[in-house]
Amino acid sequence: MTATADRGVGHAAAATLLDRMVHDSLRWLDGARPQFRLPPDVATDADPDLTLKPLGELAELTHLIRTSHPRADIRAAADGLFTFAWNETREGELFAELVRGEPHATYPLEIYGVFAYAGLRNTAVEAILPTITGLRSWRVAREDHTRTLSVLDAERRTGLRQHADFDTVLGLTGLGLMAEPWALDRMAVYGITHDVFHLTDWGRERRRVPAALADYLRLWLPSWLDSWLEEQLWDLVGELLAVAACLPSAPYDPVAWQRLAEAQTADGSVPEMGAAPESGDGTEVFKACYHSTLVTAFAGTLARTGLEESAAAEAGQAVAGRTRYKSEEPS
Repeated sequence: MTATADRGVGHAAAATLLDRMVHDSLRWLDGARPQFRLPPDVATDADPDLTLKPLGELAELTHLIRTSHPRADIRAAADGLFTFAWNETREGELFAELVRGEPHATYPLEIYGVFAYAGLRNTAVEAILPTITGLRSWRVAREDHTRTLSVLDAERRTGLRQHADFDTVLGLTGLGLMAEPWALDRMAVYGITHDVFHLTDWGRERRRVPAALADYLRLWLPSWLDSWLEEQLWDLVGELLAVAACLPSAPYDPVAWQRLAEAQTADGSVPEMGAAPESGDGTEVFKACYHSTLVTAFAGTLARTGLEESAAAEAGQAVAGRTRYKSEEPS
C-alpha cells in the first residue's frame, strides 16, 4: 500500500471515530433538553451561571456544528438544538428583559450575539443595544481580557461598533503574551483556549491565527494534552483538541482522541472529569456532563472539517505532482 493510501485509511478511520463521537454527544444533549429549559424567574432571581450560561453554550456550539459538519444528519440534529435554544429565549424577547434589568451586564449581548450571527434578531433588543453599548461604563477596561474578546465578538456579530481594538486586547491575554507554559494553571489554560476560539470565530477562520501564536500552540499543545489526559480532565482535553483543530493545517492527535473516545459513555455523555457519575439525580448528572459533552461535539466537528480540508489538500497536491511529472516527460 502506498503512503498516500495509508494516509487515506487513516483519514477514514479518524473520520469514523469523530462522527460517532459527535453523533452520540448530540444524542445525549437532545435527551437533556429538559435540563436546558429556562425557569420562569430567569430574568430576575435565577442564577445566570446555572440557567443562561448552559443555554448560551448550547447555542454557540451547535450553531458551529449545524453549519460546518459534513454529515447532513449531524447538521440536522445540531440545528434542532439550536432552534430549541432560540425558542427558549422566546425568540429573543428574554434578552430585552435582561438588558433593561442589568444595563451594564455584558452576558445578554454575548449570548444574543450568536443568534444575531445566525440571522435571528429581535426588534426590541436591536432598539436598545446601541444605547446600552454606548454608555461610558461599557467602555471601562475589564480585568479579564479574554472576556473582553467575547464582548467584542458579540458587538461584531450584531453589527455594533466595537468598543476596543480586538488585536490590542488579544495582546493582553495569556495567548497574546505567549505566557510561560510551565506556569499556567487550569484556569489560565482555559483562558488560552477561549482566546483561540474568539480569535478564530470558533474555528471558522483558522487563518486568523498569527504565525508566532500558531507556533507557540503547536509546540505546547502536546504537553498540555498529556498533563490533562493524566488528570482525566476530559472537558479541558476536549477544549485543547478543539484548539488544535482551530490552527492552520488542524493537526490531529489520534492518541488523545482515542483517550477521549474511551471516556465517552454508552449514552453519549462525556464526564467533565474522571469516570461518569454512577448515580445522582438528573440535575447533578447534567452539571457533571453537559459542558464536556458539548465540547466533545464541537471539537469533533472542527477536527472532522480539518480532516476534510487536509484530504482535499493532499489530493490537490497529488494531482499537481502528476501533472508536473507529465509536463516534464521528454517529448
